[in-house]
Amino acid sequence: MRLFLLGWLLACSLCSAQTTSLDYYKQHAIKGVPTEAQGVSFLVLGDWGRNGHFYQKEVAKWLDIASYQLDAEFIVTTGDNFYDNGVASIHDPYWITSFENIYHYPHLFIDWYPVLGNHDYRGNWQAQIDYSQVSRRWQMPSQYYEKYITLDNQQQVQLLFIDTSPLNPDYAFEEKYRNAYSQGHEEQLAWINDKLANSQATWKIVIGHHPLYSSGKRYGKTDAIKDVLEPIFEKYQVNAYIAGHEHDLQHNQIAGSELVHIVSGGGSEVRPVGQYDFTQFAKSTGGFVAVSLNNALLTFRFIDHNGQLIYSHHIKKLEK
Repeated sequence: MRLFLLGWLLACSLCSAQTTSLDYYKQHAIKGVPTEAQGVSFLVLGDWGRNGHFYQKEVAKWLDIASYQLDAEFIVTTGDNFYDNGVASIHDPYWITSFENIYHYPHLFIDWYPVLGNHDYRGNWQAQIDYSQVSRRWQMPSQYYEKYITLDNQQQVQLLFIDTSPLNPDYAFEEKYRNAYSQGHEEQLAWINDKLANSQATWKIVIGHHPLYSSGKRYGKTDAIKDVLEPIFEKYQVNAYIAGHEHDLQHNQIAGSELVHIVSGGGSEVRPVGQYDFTQFAKSTGGFVAVSLNNALLTFRFIDHNGQLIYSHHIKKLEK
C-alpha cells in the first residue's frame, strides 16, 4: 500500500506540474488577494473529505491558487476530515480518494495541521495521527497540540489545535460518538490553560472543530462547549477561535468581546445559514479562509468555491 501511495503521489505531482504554469496562476489570480506575501499566511479548510463530491474539487483548485498567491506556509483543517465515518486505518482508500487525489496541486504540498471532528471519531481516529508517519505533509502529532510561528521581527504567534468532541456531553448518549466523549476532557483543559497562561505570543489563535457561536444549522447546540472554553479564551486574551462543524463560512462577534469567532467549514457540502445578533458575516457556500498576520495586523479573507473574495476582516494587535 505504501509503494502504491508513493507512486500515486509522484504521478499526481508530475501531472500537476505540467498543467499549472505561472501563466495559469496569473490568469486565475483571486481579485482582492495580495500577490505578494504579507507577513505569514496560512489557509483554513474544514469539513472536506467527501471523495471529491459537492464542492470539494472546486475548493481544492482555489485553495492551491490562494496558496500560491499568498505564499502560504501551511494549511489548517478544522476537522471532519473524512465523511461519514472517518478512516479505518492508515491504509484506508479514503486517504487516496478524499485527500491525496483531491489536493494534488503543487502549492498544496505544504504542511497540513489537522484537528479531529466528530465524524472522524466515528472511525479510527488514531489512524489520522498515525498517518503523519506515512505522509510528509500530514502533521498531526496527537489529539491536541501546539505550534509556534516566528514573525520577521521575532515576535511569536501561538496556535493551539484542540479536540472539542470530548467536551460535548451530548455525545455520551450517542453510540456513534461515545468513542469521542470517552476520551475525557480534564487533562486537555488543564493543558489549554497551561499553554495560554504561559504564552508571551503577540497573537494567540485556537483551532477546534465545534464553534462556540454559530449562525448556521447548529445555532445554540454547542453551548456546553462554549461554557467551558469561552471563559478560558477571554481570560488569556485569545485573539481568534477558528472552527468548522457548520458547512459554510462565518464571522461571529460578541458585543463587548475582542475575541473573533471564525467558521471555515465549506470544504465540500454546504448548508443554510441565518442571521443573529452576533453575526458579522455568514454565507452558505463552499470555500475556505485565508489568514495573514504580521506583528500589528491579523487578516481573515473568505474565498468561495468560485475563487471570489467574498468577505474580509482584520483585527489589530491587542495591547498588553
